[in-house]
Amino acid sequence: MPKVQYGNKTIEYTTIEKDGLKSHYISVQKGIGVVLKGKAIPIEKANQLILKKAKWILDKLELVKSIGDEDIVTGSRIQYLGRKYYVEVFINDGVDGIIIDFTESKFRVSVPNPKNNQEELKLTFEEFFREKAKEKITPRVKKWSKITGLEYNELKFQRLEKRWGSCTPSNNILINIDAIKLPFSLIDYLIVHELAHTKIKNHSKEFWAELSKHIHNWKELDEKMYGMKL
Repeated sequence: MPKVQYGNKTIEYTTIEKDGLKSHYISVQKGIGVVLKGKAIPIEKANQLILKKAKWILDKLELVKSIGDEDIVTGSRIQYLGRKYYVEVFINDGVDGIIIDFTESKFRVSVPNPKNNQEELKLTFEEFFREKAKEKITPRVKKWSKITGLEYNELKFQRLEKRWGSCTPSNNILINIDAIKLPFSLIDYLIVHELAHTKIKNHSKEFWAELSKHIHNWKELDEKMYGMKL
C-alpha cells in the first residue's frame, strides 16, 4: 500500500484505476481508508495528489472515526451538524427509557439502569437524528425550492445505503438521516443537488450547469461530499 509522510503523520492510501474519469478524486471512508480514483499515473504523481490534500484527508479520517459503530459511552464523540460533540452517559432512576439531551456543547444521555444496552442506545440516537433531520433540514428544503424555483413532490427522511440523498422519478426527495451530521454548507449543497434532479435526472453537463446557477462553488462542495461518503 503506498504511503506519504505529512509532518509527523503517515497517510496510507489505495488506488483504483478508472480511465473514464477526467480528474482524480480522493475519498475517505470508514473501514476502507483513503482511496485515490482516476486514470493510471506514476506513484510520484499519486503521492503529490495525496500530499496536496493531506490536511483535508487527515480531517476526514478523524471525521469518519466519529461516524462509526463504536460503543456509546461517556467520553465518546458523536458527529452532529459538522462538529464532534462530547457524550456524557449517566444513570437516572427516574426515567423509563433512554433520553438524549443536546446542550449545544455535548450530549447528555440519561439511562434508567447501569446495564449499558448499546443496541438500544444506538437506536435512540438514530431516532434522535431522524427527528433533528426533519426539524432542521425540512425548512431548508422549502427555502431552497423557493429560491431555485425547483419544485419537488414529497420530502422523506430515510436510512439510505451509501447515499446522502436521492430524487425519485416522481420527484420525491429522499434525505439520509445521517445528513444531519454534516455541516450546513454541505446540507444545503445536498438539498440543491437533489432539487436539480427534479429537472434533470442524470449527471450530464446540463445537470451541472443547472446546479451551478444556484451554487457557484459546487465543485468544491461536491469534492467534500465525495470524500465524506458513509
